[in-house]
Amino acid sequence: MVLPVISYGDPVLRRKGEPVSVFDDNLKKLAEDMAETMRDDNGIGLAAQQIGKALQLFVVDVRPHKGEEQDFKLELDGKRVPAEVAMPLTIINAQIEALDDIECVYREGCLSFPGIFGEVVRCENIRVKFQDVAGAPHILECSGLLARCCQHENDHCQGIVFIDRMETRARLRNAAKIKSLKRDTIAEIKRARAEKKS
Repeated sequence: MVLPVISYGDPVLRRKGEPVSVFDDNLKKLAEDMAETMRDDNGIGLAAQQIGKALQLFVVDVRPHKGEEQDFKLELDGKRVPAEVAMPLTIINAQIEALDDIECVYREGCLSFPGIFGEVVRCENIRVKFQDVAGAPHILECSGLLARCCQHENDHCQGIVFIDRMETRARLRNAAKIKSLKRDTIAEIKRARAEKKS
């Protein structure tokens, strides 16, 4: 089921997610719905906050398009795995650490910030300790776009959005759009509340 994606200005995007402690069919269904929502919006990642739930949960899918080569490292539990086998990945209760000091700049977007893009510096190589939908523990070592996507979505789980990490010039360039989006979202929330009361 495709879920509505929340836009910037909704307070839930600033809420740190609760750790997931119940691994049941409801959690599995939520993860499946999030993956479907992400695909429907042509995204490569989606965090629980973006569908209105403050949880330590996100999904990622950075499979290369047909005919393209995988240009990032993906090692799951010590084994190299092709992206088409591993994705979509559901990552729960993530703990992320940098594997080295290498950083890179990349132009990011976000499903909760439609039409807004800007340069963000992130670690190039990371290790992610996490649980899957059954609660089983895993270790993911990755680089490039997958590493960036995991960091972006894990930030959402901590109540951090990508404009917080955006380079200053990019943030200034997008300031009017960001302000407008926040204003429109808050107005929509107020309208919805008023309709509910009447």
